[in-house]
Amino acid sequence: MILSKYRALSAVTRLDSRLIRRSLISTQSNDQGIPPPLTGIRVLDLTRVLAGPSCTMLLADMGADVIKVEEVTRGDDTRSWLPPSAPVSSNSPKESSHLPPESAYFLAVNRNKRSITVNFKDPAGLEVVQRLVRSSDVLVENFIAGKLAGMGLGWEDCKVLNPRLVYASITGYGQTGPFREAAGYDVIIEAEAGLMHITGETDRPPSKVGVAVTDLMTGLYAHGAILAGLRSVQHTGKGVWIDCNLFETQLASLANIASNYLIAGKEASRHGTAHPSIVPYQVFPCKDGFLMIGAGNDKQFRLLAERILEKPELADDARFVSNATRVANREALVVIITQVLQRHERDYWIERFTGLGVPFGPINNIQQSFAHPQVGARQATVEVDHPRAGKVRMVAPPVTYNGKRMPVRRPPPWLSQHTKEPSQEDIIDMEVFNQIVELDDEDDFASGMVADYFAQVDSTFNKMDQAMENKDLKQISELGHFLKGSSAALGVKQVSLTCEKIQNTAKGTATDKAIEEVTSLLKRVKEEYGAAKIWLLAYCPT
Repeated sequence: MILSKYRALSAVTRLDSRLIRRSLISTQSNDQGIPPPLTGIRVLDLTRVLAGPSCTMLLADMGADVIKVEEVTRGDDTRSWLPPSAPVSSNSPKESSHLPPESAYFLAVNRNKRSITVNFKDPAGLEVVQRLVRSSDVLVENFIAGKLAGMGLGWEDCKVLNPRLVYASITGYGQTGPFREAAGYDVIIEAEAGLMHITGETDRPPSKVGVAVTDLMTGLYAHGAILAGLRSVQHTGKGVWIDCNLFETQLASLANIASNYLIAGKEASRHGTAHPSIVPYQVFPCKDGFLMIGAGNDKQFRLLAERILEKPELADDARFVSNATRVANREALVVIITQVLQRHERDYWIERFTGLGVPFGPINNIQQSFAHPQVGARQATVEVDHPRAGKVRMVAPPVTYNGKRMPVRRPPPWLSQHTKEPSQEDIIDMEVFNQIVELDDEDDFASGMVADYFAQVDSTFNKMDQAMENKDLKQISELGHFLKGSSAALGVKQVSLTCEKIQNTAKGTATDKAIEEVTSLLKRVKEEYGAAKIWLLAYCPT
């Protein structure tokens, strides 16, 4: 069990650094995308809400084995942020019946992870987490600065347990400075770090962005920093402490607005959807909706005036003849364009704009956004089977590699789903598996061996079932011997051990007791194989 059996893995028993190096920097291309580049990397996820979970989901999407450690009774805060939520299936696991429905918020940023629950304020729970630290490549946490150190899980504690650990801390304001112990909330950082000041209409109060963009940007910065940390460990053999925070992320994300102030002392202001230096460049109302128009140069403005609005005189009007004059006469031009656009429905104008080279886009609601033809053409959403919620539609990983996306290997987990799952060390002999991986090359030797093993197991199980119907224990013993060997060759440890028991138990006379014991062992080995197959598919896709 994960809670009792995780142990330290030495550099020898972990996936060899050569595998990790090849996974991270391989430039080999093929028509089927690329193998998940973080296969073999284990991430201990001690984060909640959005910035941290979005970071660890990106790592999980790239193949990392992410173990999400949650509070025992409630789990991640976002599990209780409902409605909306996914409906609970009638086939949901009985052991999850006490849980609330799966919230849409939690489902959004926790795919491809496992969930275990641990009270690491308790000494026994702390020991569990420390064992996980020893066997992990990365730890990601978003506690207030100093909180985990007070519990024996700070950077200084963990680097003693695992000198090669990449330890990423995500906080509101960083590990130093007068605000280091302040909690970080996206909307507060938006206010304090300039984003809210520049968001909203000119004559209206400041506004927050419609999604927690500072959290999401921090997750992106953290995930990139973790990849750099893993590369550093390859070169130096020493762990890294990454200090990533919302405040500095938001300052960096001010981009040209920050540069305007730092270079020229220019203060920013709110412009709604408009641009301070380009006109027309804003949202305009139509008869039944809105369009964003961005005529960024004189050629585009002439096309807009002559071909779309059918007001060619605007292009030669001294007030609008250049971008500088259009900016100076912004209000007059906006009124004219608005009056023309409001004569017709949005779809009429979309048709007139299309294909002329003037940047534009309709203001879509969320339903319209997911009905966009590009969503279907690019397969930008994916449907996954969730054990509690049935079919769940989600946004797919947004990047393709040679035209293929990374797979969604696991649906977002229900709380504590994997606490009693056999650990990696129970399933696979990593020393044996690493030897196979070392033979891997462009021909994908390991993937081919795994695929052959799957076929052998399926065929052998079918033969065993037939032999049981005939009460032919001799054949079952021979089949157990065969499957023991093929499992051991791949490092599928537990299946090999149980097959040895089948081999020995089935050697004798076909008594009722012997048949009963073999039947029980067959059921057990199939369950063990199921767990091994999940692991092998995650680490070595066929």
